[in-house]
Amino acid sequence: MSISERYRQLVADLIATVKQVEDEGGTARALKVLRNGADLLEDQVESVGEIPRMRIESHLSPILLDAHNLLDRARLLLVEDGLDASAARVWDIQQQLYRLLNDL
Repeated sequence: MSISERYRQLVADLIATVKQVEDEGGTARALKVLRNGADLLEDQVESVGEIPRMRIESHLSPILLDAHNLLDRARLLLVEDGLDASAARVWDIQQQLYRLLNDL
């Protein structure tokens, strides 16, 4: 799977997780941070396939790192709120994001 396909799958998984957290009654703080991370990644979905391979690392790395930090904060808020299943899903997405970052 290409970097752009993996990126798009990551964003789709994150959007689905945001909806699940909303359905499970996640707090406004956790949802806000989670949505910020999703929005940050979603802004690049269309252009990610157009970035030349030589520039993809310098373009995506800062975005992925910022998103990882937001997701980590959201995960900790979910744990604090007792939503361990939601926090585990966010952790899985963080791992996907980290693997993508390492493969750049």
